[in-house]
Amino acid sequence: MTDIPRLLILGGTGEAATLAETVHTQFSERLDVIYSLAGRTKPIRDFVTAVRVGGFGGGIGLADYIISEKIKLLIDATHPFAKNISANAHDACFSTDTARLTLTRPPWDLPPGAKFIEADDMKCAALILPDFAKRVLVTTGQSNLNELKKLTDIHFFIRVMEKSSEHTTQKNYTFIDGLPPFSLDEELALMEKYNIDTLLTKQSGGTSTINKIIAAIRRRIPIVLIRRPPPEPGEHVESIEDALMWLEQRL
Repeated sequence: MTDIPRLLILGGTGEAATLAETVHTQFSERLDVIYSLAGRTKPIRDFVTAVRVGGFGGGIGLADYIISEKIKLLIDATHPFAKNISANAHDACFSTDTARLTLTRPPWDLPPGAKFIEADDMKCAALILPDFAKRVLVTTGQSNLNELKKLTDIHFFIRVMEKSSEHTTQKNYTFIDGLPPFSLDEELALMEKYNIDTLLTKQSGGTSTINKIIAAIRRRIPIVLIRRPPPEPGEHVESIEDALMWLEQRL
């Protein structure tokens, strides 16, 4: 009996989890699916597919995994800002001649009249904020927060999925923990509670976290958007349907 092809999905997003479940349902007799999580936070849902948690050890480690586990197809459905794993996936698939697809959620298209400024990174955002911000809701995660430390005239309300003790001694930081998605009413209430006058977030796109953007627009406060890193070369799609079509064409 010939083994069925094996698909590795690099996940960690809602789209990735939905893709894994859909592939399992539609291709269960033609594909063996492995869903990979980096393991920075605990999984918030159960999976019907095999799940691998943890890093691979860079591009070389991922290439070794592809070979040892006989991976035929790989879909990179990680967060648009997970540039390291996407670069590793590109290198590993290139070196092993493995078919690779990137599933990227479309960016937010903010409406005319929305107050927003784009920044290349957190360092750039830190240069922009003092011109108008005093109480900032930060939804960029816990990485690169050191860029904000010196802005002592601004108070940052930093929303994270799990609190860390690394920055809790910073006087102008208040950490708020919670698991998305958040409703529009919840986002509006949060901004009202802390009298937020600016939103600092990443251009993550998609629908699961767009309510914070809508809330900021309704409150007519500025939004500072961190631009996405440039994508890796290769095939890209923006919908699960197109990803399923890509798989169908290769089976």
